[in-house]
Amino acid sequence: MSQGYLTTHVLDTARGVPAAGLRITLYDLSGDAPSLLAEMVTNDDGRTDSPILPKGQMRTGRYELVFDAGDYLRASGTAGPEPLFLDIVPIRFGIEDDSAHYHVPLLLSPFGYSTYRGS
Repeated sequence: MSQGYLTTHVLDTARGVPAAGLRITLYDLSGDAPSLLAEMVTNDDGRTDSPILPKGQMRTGRYELVFDAGDYLRASGTAGPEPLFLDIVPIRFGIEDDSAHYHVPLLLSPFGYSTYRGS
């Protein structure tokens, strides 16, 4: 059984707060078609209550985290005029070590975002 796991943390850099209530979906892109693995919503700290991929479910391969940024920005009152500049934020990444902790944070504002492999 793999000991690795996947987490995220979303920060609203425009307001300087964790992005609470932001919907996230995870897809496995390793097969012929994307496969939905998980759907979660961030808590008051901008994190999910449990790992997106818990220990025992992590596999090497290609993945996509999809952040529903537009719905979050609308709810927070910072979205700006329609159509939004940012709505859905997809982040595609690879997992080459299924025994490691992969942390994929998102720093979000209405007009930009950033990500990296965190710890």
